[in-house]
Amino acid sequence: MTTWLPAVGPSSAPTPRVQAQVPARGADEGDPARTLDELVRTHLPGLIRYATVLVGDQHTAADLVQEVLLRAHQRWRRIVLTDRPDLYLRRMVTNEHLSWRRRWHVRMIQPTGDDALARHGGAAGDPAEDHAEKDAMWHRLAQLPPRQRTVLVLRYYEGLADADIATVLGTSPATVRSHAARALATLRRTISTHLEKR
Repeated sequence: MTTWLPAVGPSSAPTPRVQAQVPARGADEGDPARTLDELVRTHLPGLIRYATVLVGDQHTAADLVQEVLLRAHQRWRRIVLTDRPDLYLRRMVTNEHLSWRRRWHVRMIQPTGDDALARHGGAAGDPAEDHAEKDAMWHRLAQLPPRQRTVLVLRYYEGLADADIATVLGTSPATVRSHAARALATLRRTISTHLEKR
């Protein structure tokens, strides 16, 4: 709620002050504003992590998620009526990633550095070998078409079922399976080609 207060200094223009509305006692627990707040508190780290894997850069990912949350705030009364608002937010992040019309989007995917990848998974065995393998896989993923890459990230990195991935992408589970099959076939080819060159 914005309240206009008279200025105290030499300026005679009123000064806007934003005051938070305090909900009345016994307010409905399903208050949309409170629900959005709780959803963001719970899912923000996951959304940023997901966006980082999609776009390859943590700063671009944070901008993308911020843009999505601003839009979600404006549409929240509709979003809260869906069965899974968290999947709806993920779908918004996915659509924003797949859209090349964003004014701030870097059109070339830049892989995340080894240190960022290391933070998301524990090292096993020789750390240098582990880093090299992660880096190689990251580059292979970056070569996939955006939708195929998104399906693999949602399935193997985020652990979503095909039906949930279909909800995020706004498509059918059969299309999700088709994207995954093509992406995995491409990865197998690139890995076998790499092993033959050794």
